[in-house]
Amino acid sequence: MTASTETKKTTPLSLSLGSTQGRVSKFMQDIQDEICQGLEQLDGIGKFKEDSWERPGGGGGRSRVIRDGEVFEQGGVNFSQVWGDKLPPSILAQRPEAEGHGFYATGTSMVLHPKNPYVPTVHLNYRYFEAGPVWWFGGGIDLTPYYPYAEDANHFHQTIKAACDKSNKEYYPVFKRWCDEYFYLKHRQEMRGVGGIFFDYQDGQGELYKGPDSQGPAAIYSQQLGIPESRSWESLFTFVQNCGKSFLPAYTPIVDRRQPIEYGDRERNFQLYRRGRYVEFNLVYDRGTIFGLQTNGRTESILMSLPPLVRWEYGYSPEPNTPEAQLYEVFLKPYDWANWTPNTHLV
Repeated sequence: MTASTETKKTTPLSLSLGSTQGRVSKFMQDIQDEICQGLEQLDGIGKFKEDSWERPGGGGGRSRVIRDGEVFEQGGVNFSQVWGDKLPPSILAQRPEAEGHGFYATGTSMVLHPKNPYVPTVHLNYRYFEAGPVWWFGGGIDLTPYYPYAEDANHFHQTIKAACDKSNKEYYPVFKRWCDEYFYLKHRQEMRGVGGIFFDYQDGQGELYKGPDSQGPAAIYSQQLGIPESRSWESLFTFVQNCGKSFLPAYTPIVDRRQPIEYGDRERNFQLYRRGRYVEFNLVYDRGTIFGLQTNGRTESILMSLPPLVRWEYGYSPEPNTPEAQLYEVFLKPYDWANWTPNTHLV
């Protein structure tokens, strides 16, 4: 990796190595390093280029981008930490008790857009937020295939579930349902992909689901589960670390299986069309994009998630009895992928 600039930042007094902020910041940078190293080995040719940046209002980060590799057409793995005195509207709307306090936020995010349409796009984001007495962890990971393979979805979900189960066996069932809800394009009435996990505002208090849909499957499951025992900051930090470290084992075997498959113009055109859904979601719904723009984050880093090439087609409909049709009929709807077996009949 090569760095284009060096960042010189004045850090808040609380950002010492032993503080909560310092510990999370170090982990977010460590997991960025670990993921980038693993992806360079996986690609074989592509290398990440680093661009360090400083936020005028406080903070900065490291943006790393890989382009034109053997596997990855474009991808990015970002670390950022920002702080300031004025909370963004998106935070105050959810946690009004944080008003009047300075804030600190840090996280690592990643999006990978492979060349081969048989290799799925993947997204990851883990983050931490503090404002006075208010703190929480959030994040998640989800897989977006273009050509459907049930065994890939099963492996991905089983690996993520195992990471969740180390902390609490109810995390995966709630956060999987929350992911299905969050990565949903309302205007298209379809999921972005086969999901994964998603969680936010996890401060160890109350029910696990803290999203907006009180009547959805995630909320109903969480309500039936009830309020779990109070979870400490340490336990939630450990949970996030386990999730972050599960990415490479969840994704690498899928790339190894699908990268050798040959493809033509039909598959490439479908991949570019489906990438359009990624753009639509990230610009209309994505909470991280909204937060970043509201806090005067670095635009290039915020929009790093967008694919390099994309196409839209008016009134597209897949041909019946094709892999493209199966993607719509089965894979873009909520499904219990962790319990899929080769004998399972996909309806």
